[in-house]
Formats: sequence, C-alpha cells, structure tokens
Amino acid sequence: MIVFFPLKNYDLLIKKIIKGLTIYYSLPTLHLTQRAYTWTRILNTPFWALYTLLPFILLKDLQATTWQITCIISLNPIVSLFSLYWSAQVKKRHDRLKTNIIWASIFGHLPFFFIPLFPHPWFIIFASATYMLFWRGVNPAWMEILKVNIPVELRHEVYAYGSAFYHAGGAVLAISIGFILDDQLQAWRWLFPLTALLSLFAIFFQIQIPLKKIEVEQPLSSCALFSWKNIVKPWQEGWALLRKRADFAHFQIGFMLAGGALMLWKPAAPLFFFQTLHLNYKELAIAMTLCKSAGYIITLPLWSQAMKRIDLFVFTSRVTFLTALFPLGLIAAQWHLSFLYLAYFLYGIMQAGSEMSWNLSGPIFSKTEESSTYSGINSATVGIRGCLAPPLGSWLCLYLSPLAVLLIGSFFSLLATIHLYRCYRFKEKVYPTYPLAD
Repeated sequence: MIVFFPLKNYDLLIKKIIKGLTIYYSLPTLHLTQRAYTWTRILNTPFWALYTLLPFILLKDLQATTWQITCIISLNPIVSLFSLYWSAQVKKRHDRLKTNIIWASIFGHLPFFFIPLFPHPWFIIFASATYMLFWRGVNPAWMEILKVNIPVELRHEVYAYGSAFYHAGGAVLAISIGFILDDQLQAWRWLFPLTALLSLFAIFFQIQIPLKKIEVEQPLSSCALFSWKNIVKPWQEGWALLRKRADFAHFQIGFMLAGGALMLWKPAAPLFFFQTLHLNYKELAIAMTLCKSAGYIITLPLWSQAMKRIDLFVFTSRVTFLTALFPLGLIAAQWHLSFLYLAYFLYGIMQAGSEMSWNLSGPIFSKTEESSTYSGINSATVGIRGCLAPPLGSWLCLYLSPLAVLLIGSFFSLLATIHLYRCYRFKEKVYPTYPLAD
C-alpha cells in the first residue's frame, strides 16, 4: 500500500535532509572553530581572574589615588572607541580574521610581561587599557568567524560551551589567587607575566581555524590607511547603519542605559567594599568569581535555550531587570555577608544573558549581511558610555554616598528594561512608521 503525503510534508522532509547534510559536511570546520574558541577562553581564564582584581590591587597594594582608580575604570571602556579601528580592518576581509585575533592577543598581553620591572599605578593603568583595547577590538572578528563556520542552530551552544569553561575555571582559580594575594606580598608582580604567557598558547589553536578562500578588496596602502577619510569611515558607516536599522538603534539605547548603570557603579564599588563592608581579597574573590561564576554556569544553558525562542528585545529586557536588582543585594550585605554572595550569584545570572545578547546581537541583526559593523558598533558604544558613566560615578561619590550611586544605577537599569520591553510590544507599529530622523 502506497501512502501519499501532502506536498508540504515532502518539502519539509527535503529541507531537513539538506540541513542535516550541511551540518555533517561542516563538522571538521565546526570542530576546529569550536576548539579554537573554547581553548582561547580556557587559557585566558587565569589571566582574566587576576585582571578583574586590578582596581583593588591598585587601591590596596599600591595606595592608588581616587583619580588613578577612576582612570583605570574609565579607560577600560573608553578605549573601546579606538577598538572600532582594529575591528574595521576585517570588514569584507575574511583573509584577515585569524591574523586580527592572533595579533590582538599578542599586543594585548605584551605590557603585562613588564609589570615586574614597572610596578607603578600608571604603567598598570596603561597595560589594562591596552589589553581592553584589543579584547574589545577582536570581538567582531570572533563573531564573524562563528557566523561563517558554525551553523546558526549550533552557534548559541558553541558560544555557551566556551563561556561555561571560562567561568568555571575562573571561579576555581580566583579563590586560589585571592589566597595567594593575601598571603604573598605583591604576588601579582609575577602572576601577571605567567598568566599572560599561558594565554598566548591559544595561538596554536587559532592558527588552525579554517576559513573559506574568497576574493577580497584591494588592501589599502599605509598612507591611505591613516588618511582622514579612513579615520572617520568606521564612524560614518556605524551612524548610517543606526539610521537605517531603527530596531538595532533602539537595542543600543537599551544597552546604553543598563551598561551605563554598570559603569556608574564601578567607582563606588571599591569604596563600598573596603570602607563600608571592610572586605579582604578572599571575600572579594569568593563573591566576584565563585558566586558570580556559579550563577553564570548554572543559567547559561537556560539563556541559550531562551535565545532560540524569545525575541531579542524581551530577552535583553530580562537581563536589564536583573541588573536593577543587583545593588539591593549589595546594600543588604551591610547586615550579613551572605547577601553579598547572593548578589554576585544574581550578577552571574545577569552576565550570562548579557554577554550572549551583546556578543550575538551582531550576527542576529545582520542576518545575511556581514556582522562586523554591527559588532563594531557594540564595542564603540561601550567606549561612549565609558566616557560618561565612570567620571559621573566618581563625581557623584564626592557628594553622595556609594550606596546612593548604586541606587541611581539601579534606576537607569529599570529605564532600560521599560524601553526594551516597549520596543518589543510596539516594534511592528513604531519602527516602520517612525524611523530615526535623517
């Protein structure tokens, strides 16, 4: 007996077969790309665990001034403005994707090899800003590689897999680092070169990333590269994209409000931790890495599944709502230290969703277009809010208590939540009717 299925079912079956064959034949590429991305995160974990403690090292071991603490907090996001030029080098140049990543890793870690010779606050601030410049600048290249080499249905899992290892290792290592910093005077002077060297071993895996050979644009000469036209070109392209894609522009507004809140807190956090809570390195390491990483790792698979089913605006609005709750846990820590650990567990949950939304928004919004411009705008907006929020936070700390600054940041996060959710509710009606003004 022959059973005839409707034509629609045959069409669906054929699509599934083609999709399965595409994934099967891309397995070597997928495996090498996933391995490179995962090992890059794993090998950089010890360095990152130590890097996150830099403001506290400056304050506690080097007796840095308030201005120097403000500088290291402000410069890290501000240099993201210049990372746009590093990421611009890969636009329509897939032949540069791997070298962009490799050289960024070398240049970003290089200053930390000289910290034993120059253990001065200003040199450490310079090293920190240099690392952040290339760490932000390389993100569009990584996202474009994931978009090209990883099928869309597996992209979230690959990102989540690498990030989970990164945070799990960071949680374990940070506690050990906290004990070492408390017990060994200025141990960070030799820990930074060692962890930076370990991070560079990831280059071995990055070299093996396969990329399709495609025709590329004629490379610019060194003179043309530094012409005024090419200096302003990334900004012109970014502004044109925001005017063209109102949905992406409104997404950036929401992230600007919530991200600005996080940066507003940074000058207040060391003051609150040391002057109000009187924390040591061990307690900081447990809160900022162990508890935060636990929240991150436990909920990352849930965020990954949610991103497949939920509109990106709703997804991000849930992230910003969690951001608004974080200061409440810090305030409650004045009565019991367990609230500090709970607050950072909540922060880890928020960070898992935030990183996934921020990093993958470029490939999601770009669809069939190249994603590097979208991801480059993400990095540039970090720099813009870095120019504004940390100095504002430092200024507020002069006239208000750190607790008040935390509450102001919470208010901005709530504004971001409302904006993103309204964009989701009205985007079919608002975006086509009211695009951004020319």
